[in-house]
Amino acid sequence: MGKVTGFMEIDRQEQKYQPASDRIRHFREFTLPLNQGEVERQAARCMDCGIPYCHGPTGCPVHNQIPDWNDLVYQGDWELALRNLHSTNNFPEFTGRVCPAPCEEACTLNLEDAPVNIKTVEQAIADKGWKEGWIRAEPSATKTGKTVAVIGSGPAGMAAAQQLARAGHTVHVYEREPKAGGLLRYGIPDFKMEKRHIDLRVKQLEEEGVTFHYGVNVGVTVTMEELSERHDAVIICAGAERPRDPGVSGMELEGCHWAMDYLVQQNRRVGGEDVSGEAPIWAAGKHVVVIGGGDTASDCVGTAFRQGALSVTQLDIRPIPPLKEDKLTVWPYWPTKFRTSSSQAEGAEREFSAATLGLVGEDGHIVGVKCARVDEKRKPIPGTEFILRADLVMAAIGFSGPRLDTFIAELDGKLELDGRTNVKANTEDYKTSYANVFAAGDVRRGQSLVVWAIREGRQAARAVDEFLTGSSNLPR
Repeated sequence: MGKVTGFMEIDRQEQKYQPASDRIRHFREFTLPLNQGEVERQAARCMDCGIPYCHGPTGCPVHNQIPDWNDLVYQGDWELALRNLHSTNNFPEFTGRVCPAPCEEACTLNLEDAPVNIKTVEQAIADKGWKEGWIRAEPSATKTGKTVAVIGSGPAGMAAAQQLARAGHTVHVYEREPKAGGLLRYGIPDFKMEKRHIDLRVKQLEEEGVTFHYGVNVGVTVTMEELSERHDAVIICAGAERPRDPGVSGMELEGCHWAMDYLVQQNRRVGGEDVSGEAPIWAAGKHVVVIGGGDTASDCVGTAFRQGALSVTQLDIRPIPPLKEDKLTVWPYWPTKFRTSSSQAEGAEREFSAATLGLVGEDGHIVGVKCARVDEKRKPIPGTEFILRADLVMAAIGFSGPRLDTFIAELDGKLELDGRTNVKANTEDYKTSYANVFAAGDVRRGQSLVVWAIREGRQAARAVDEFLTGSSNLPR
């Protein structure tokens, strides 16, 4: 597992960023990759720790064999490292860019706050694979004669489609948007992941026999019943797009928007799509307030700065977390501690223990956000009210589940939902209550990480393969 004494001799070296003053002038990726020699040195730090928590259930949902490919990179066998990485993860260039890296928090070296730079090595392996031409289409040599419909082309849908195509099934992906990728394309800003990475994978999937159908809104332009009858199996990978309502008055004011409306419009703009038919949501010259403390809120912050916002304030109802976690009580699990995203580091003001009481308007337009400090039960404390100036407000407090106005409404109770309005299915067979329909990813588990989407897409593909043929050689 890397160099025996590597972790004692080599310090952790992270990718650096372009200066904030430079990177806010464009929407491109701004990380400065390590050179090959330094990546191999970082991989050498992977220690022979006995129990590699990094790829166990606490670290990596797709179970990347992290110590193995770290050692292969250290030995200089990058192509075999790529094959190893692809054995568990269809899209490591995605996860190497946007995953929060719970594997690094679970790393044994994190007990000393210097974990192996796993995410950087993973991205470097995938990027080198594309550069060297090692990543190619792998079409199945035989066909089963079975057809599968995949609804949604986010990471869960793409992973399921690729696995099933390689198993010999004929796969059709139905996507509502003009391009594939789901929230990877339309939610995550280009400065975190440029969309050329998705385009390369779509081309690979097409060469493997996957057919993409764009502009198809299942439950609206085509019914679920039609798809179920037309195909031998259907996998729903439609995501969890319904925004969680902050429950405050004033969201109808001009200048108040849901976070995803803002991010999707800007991603369309960057991608060259026509947004002239939409009312522009634009932060230039405005005081922006983002309600929410998660990744989506952070993406709004970075986007607003790039559009030329005068100021950006982020409201988080949670108390300010500790600067450092207690390793002996938390490790190897994901810790709650103070973190600053690259977007927040670009100049955002952050208000913790702050509840949003209401939105203040004049002549129908937002002018301020009324807030108050909260106690340990997140209840507003009387006498602590304050108002933040705001010309543009984004609500980014998470997602409630899948949209209910499409195939769920069409089936009218025939598709069972769980208590959180997600499509109900277990993680053994991923089967829903309706006919030959399966579900995976955020539409089943609720809002989650890209690694969980890939894992569920892969596992659902195996379940469908078993359903269609009685057995499967696809990995779980």
